[in-house]
Amino acid sequence: MNTLSLIHLVVFALLVYRIGFGHNSLPEYFRLQEKVMIQQQINDKLEQRNHILRREVQDLQEGTDAIEEHARYDLGFIKSNETFYRVLHKSEIQ
Repeated sequence: MNTLSLIHLVVFALLVYRIGFGHNSLPEYFRLQEKVMIQQQINDKLEQRNHILRREVQDLQEGTDAIEEHARYDLGFIKSNETFYRVLHKSEIQ
């Protein structure tokens, strides 16, 4: 085996090692791809949540209907001329 072939073999072995085990190797690449996919899913869920919150803020800024709805459902407020009826499901009655 001549010197040039030996050099080619050593360079090839170093490249194979780097691809398989070195910095920026294929296994590391696949781990990072999975982390990116998981982070993208988290980002998508947060974007949906932000969209809902933006719509809620817009509703609260534009009129009193959303404020009234929050007061009724979250705080239990009723108007002075209203009668409150609470409907229970069978699972709530014991």
